[in-house]
Amino acid sequence: MNTETPSPNQQVRLVTIDEDNVGQRIDNFLLSKLKGVPKSMIYRIVRKGEVRVNKKRIKPEYKLAEGDQVRIPPVRVSEDNYRTAPSANLERVSRLEDRILFEDKHILVLNKPAGIAVHGGSGVDYGVIEALRSLRPQQKFLELVHRLDKDTSGVLLVAKKRSALKHLHDQLRHKQMQKDYQALVRGEWQKHDKVVKAPLLKLTLKSGERIVRVNTEGKASETRFKILQRYDGATLVQASPVTGRTHQIRVHCQYAGHPIACDEKYSEQKFDDSMRALGLNRLFLHAAQLKFTHPDTETEMTVQAPLDPVLLELLDKLTRV
Repeated sequence: MNTETPSPNQQVRLVTIDEDNVGQRIDNFLLSKLKGVPKSMIYRIVRKGEVRVNKKRIKPEYKLAEGDQVRIPPVRVSEDNYRTAPSANLERVSRLEDRILFEDKHILVLNKPAGIAVHGGSGVDYGVIEALRSLRPQQKFLELVHRLDKDTSGVLLVAKKRSALKHLHDQLRHKQMQKDYQALVRGEWQKHDKVVKAPLLKLTLKSGERIVRVNTEGKASETRFKILQRYDGATLVQASPVTGRTHQIRVHCQYAGHPIACDEKYSEQKFDDSMRALGLNRLFLHAAQLKFTHPDTETEMTVQAPLDPVLLELLDKLTRV
């Protein structure tokens, strides 16, 4: 039986919209303000007229304007739904501070550790974005620009203003942002395999596990590859996705016959066992570099994230060829 717990959501609030939230849909705005409240409940209180903008009813797709006054009603949520923010003192949270690669008033760039999701949900209490919000309680706006898989490390871009988020999303949409990953794959990657174009389809197995497969009914997907270093039995490649599909690099490597080391979903047991014997305890996929235009200064930026020690130590143990 669900019990109810007091939360910051249980009082009427009047919020005046400033430039950080201009253009945002009211449903998305409410999701950010009513932490832990299910989306279905958000739509219900909007539909019933409990949420008002400038004392008037609005639809969920209403876009906020500067100076709008939003009435947010009290909402009671069960313990199952309500999540408190992680403590900034948690070791895993506080360590993120040391992994910030760049920060100013508009953006924050992090070298995300492997093993932590970018956001909470699906059984995960909190992710990188919730952790950053607990480290920056005074920061009114913090949103992910893009995502990385839980087991992938490397450059992760976060917007600190809504205008910056919109600018960076426009760059992603127009393919003006370049992401370069490093992956250690099985076997000898062939020089002529410079581009993999294979449509990707999301599937849910009977077990409930979600995977991605190359399938003609899937979405068009393209990844460009470059050989960085050959090793005995493995190759370090640079993978640059042109499209941004779920698990794209991982599945394209598998499709090319060169699965990534220690990929629990798409790799090959014998290869993984040999890598684990050398000390690898995680997926060898790292977002090494991100090139984009700064949303305020319009200058070209290149941010690089160094490989984690466990990855560097593995490469040192391999025999170059």
